[in-house]
Amino acid sequence: MLYTIIKALHIIFMVSYFAGIFYLVRIFVYYKDTDTFPEDKKRILREQYIFMARRLWNIITVPAGIIMAVCGIIMIFLNTGLMKTPWFHLKLTFLLGLAAYHYWCWKKVLRLKELNGQTLETANIKLRQANEIATFILFLVVFTVILKSLVIEYWWQLITGFFVLVVLIMMTVKLVNKNKKK
Repeated sequence: MLYTIIKALHIIFMVSYFAGIFYLVRIFVYYKDTDTFPEDKKRILREQYIFMARRLWNIITVPAGIIMAVCGIIMIFLNTGLMKTPWFHLKLTFLLGLAAYHYWCWKKVLRLKELNGQTLETANIKLRQANEIATFILFLVVFTVILKSLVIEYWWQLITGFFVLVVLIMMTVKLVNKNKKK
């Protein structure tokens, strides 16, 4: 029973964490979108985006991430057999990617504050593409957890499908961004 409750909490806070990460990078995109705005409007919006990013990071994303991680660690201690399964090692590998993405987001939040309303150096299209990284990681983790050993058995079909998904999403981002400029 305890394991199931911890697992439910892990899933709930995973959803909260990803919601925070998804929206946070979108705020970076919105901040960058103000580059061409008149100075007064740009200043007001950038101040608001910095405020929103910091609040989102400190009040939702980081606390949800910590609780998600703690619940995950507790589940490992309650079910040590997880560490003996190849699919779980794959999940942990994807979580290392998520940790790197989390670090990148944290550095961007700090950078926004340092900029004091100045232009963010990262290109708009790069921010829009970076916004999809969390989606890719979420796909990888969820499919790994749901399919478990089947992920290992059918790895090449899953990798092919994943790369098709990545290409489609990146092409869509570029197409939408291109149409936005027109």
